[in-house]
Amino acid sequence: MNRYLTLCILLFALSACNRNKDQEADRPTETVNTNSETIAIDTQSTTSKSLQQTIEAEGFSSKGTIQAVTEVPVYSRLNEQIVAFNVKMGQKIQKGQVVVRLSQAALRDQILRGKAELEHAEYQYQAILMGQGYKRHELEQASDDIKRQARINSGYNTAKASLQQLEHQLSYCTITAPITGAVSRIEATLYSAATPGSPLFYMVDTEHLKVCFDVLENEFHHFQIGKPIKVVSVAYPSESHSAVVSAISPVVEKNGMVHLEALLPPHPHLMPGMTAIITLAEP
Repeated sequence: MNRYLTLCILLFALSACNRNKDQEADRPTETVNTNSETIAIDTQSTTSKSLQQTIEAEGFSSKGTIQAVTEVPVYSRLNEQIVAFNVKMGQKIQKGQVVVRLSQAALRDQILRGKAELEHAEYQYQAILMGQGYKRHELEQASDDIKRQARINSGYNTAKASLQQLEHQLSYCTITAPITGAVSRIEATLYSAATPGSPLFYMVDTEHLKVCFDVLENEFHHFQIGKPIKVVSVAYPSESHSAVVSAISPVVEKNGMVHLEALLPPHPHLMPGMTAIITLAEP
């Protein structure tokens, strides 16, 4: 029995030593993991640190989105083929600049036919007046009522109006930019067919920006129209921009949020779609 007890004690002691060795072997791994976490923390981006410092310093903050005050779709009034498409994504365009040209071939053919129809109608007009006893060199001596009736019966008025309409439509083959801004979306391509009602591309007015954000109902008392705020974009956290609250939703949403908008001066580093952090401006 004593021999058996001695053997058990030896086995228990050996097992305890092995556990201690395993624990000591595990300690460097834990140290490595800890060091890795430390390194990961130390290598956080400057952006995150700057934004976090801004939020902590100001107390109040809200996440918002920078948007263009105006986004304009550019349409064609004619169903014609695009023969020139001077548009690229992000391109800066001045108001009145030619951006798209459409084929004029079909319209010019119609104009030629329209001129022939007007000439025929004019001949019919003269024939009606001459049929009433006026000689060719005396047609202008007819009364206004007689000449008006002759123009109607000859189809002269209709032919002239149709020709003028075709000539005016010819100007629609040259499409110009409706505003000064930048191209934000492109829907058409060169040599495709332009369809009235379908946008060729979209433009945003980059000179007039706004930031849209939501605040909690219990924070709403901080804001009113004309309230100055500070805006920091996620892309450029070291730059702070001033803005002024320009619109407040009259409705509190079901989630207890109120929607606000603020006008934002243009800046080369600001563009529609950017995420921004909004804080209260210093009084």
